[in-house]
Amino acid sequence: MKKSKLDSLIILICTIILAIFGCVMVYSASKYSASVNYHNQFFYLTKQIVGVAIGIIGLIICSLINHKIYKKFYWIFYFVGIVFLLLVFVPGLGKTSYGATRWIGFGSFTIQPSEIAKFCLVFFLSGYLADGDKLNNVKHILITLSLGGIYCLLIMLEPNMSITMCVAFTLIFMLFIAGMRLKTFAFLSVPAVALVVVLILIEPYRLSRIVAFLNPWSNPLDEGYQLIQSLYAIGSGGVWGVGLFNSRQAELFLPFSESDFIFSIIAEELGFVGCVLLVVVFILLIVSIFKVGMRANNKFSAFLCFGIGAIISIQVLLNIAVVSGSIPPTGLPLPFISAGSTSLLVFMSSIGVVLNVDRQTRKENLNCQIK
Repeated sequence: MKKSKLDSLIILICTIILAIFGCVMVYSASKYSASVNYHNQFFYLTKQIVGVAIGIIGLIICSLINHKIYKKFYWIFYFVGIVFLLLVFVPGLGKTSYGATRWIGFGSFTIQPSEIAKFCLVFFLSGYLADGDKLNNVKHILITLSLGGIYCLLIMLEPNMSITMCVAFTLIFMLFIAGMRLKTFAFLSVPAVALVVVLILIEPYRLSRIVAFLNPWSNPLDEGYQLIQSLYAIGSGGVWGVGLFNSRQAELFLPFSESDFIFSIIAEELGFVGCVLLVVVFILLIVSIFKVGMRANNKFSAFLCFGIGAIISIQVLLNIAVVSGSIPPTGLPLPFISAGSTSLLVFMSSIGVVLNVDRQTRKENLNCQIK
């Protein structure tokens, strides 16, 4: 019982540390660009603090709601996610930036539906896979993959390759957790890999990103520019970094330094040591979430924790891999750290769900002991 409470405490502390650290790094990475573009160096910091405040409210609310009620509405979660993803294609509602339509909103208020949808899919899969034996034959597996595939298709149409990858990996992970055999996965992976190749070939910008990844210096002022600047930032940091608020690359050299590439600024300012400490905090958070899932008294509760932990871990790995040049460049925020109120709200609210799972598990175990 004490270990269970300790895991919840670790989850809560790690979340708060990451959120506060995110505010500090968003300010450091954006103060120069905010001064130039908005004449207010606190522009992004203010938005991030508001996002954290809203996220804390979401965390508290979700930690107080009995998570088991979500199981009754898992199909509703599925269709809510679909609706959110479709809204970006509504003229006047969808917002386009840098050739991608990934946001909806009015005026300066915007939200990113894919951030919400990926958690809707986790809630749906948790209920769907816990409701009977869905993976006893290939037919049910194909149905599950098709339902998740619709999400991937809609996100890909925005286009948003990074979130598509995150959703796809989370889907596969949850299928494994639910009992899908490795032999079945190997059988289904062949058409999946072929589809990825086709998707890359039909969009020239994806192919150009791969070329830039393989040799960014072949086009240093265009496709290779962002990766080169990111590597400059990471290389400049060395072991101890150049010091907090002393980033050179944040001075309009590295695009999206406050969002998708904020880890590069962390590496530059805090060095290898700072990056390792940040990764350790993420590991503590993710391991504690998985431990809560392993102690859960039912499949639905366990799948919820595993799905939430999967999204966080996959997104962290993909983000770090991108900024370090380990995989082709693709935009993906670093959970709890990157600028973005929608991301903060859904990630912190999901932590509230995990805390409720732990609370309900401890409560049920205590009742059993009393009886």
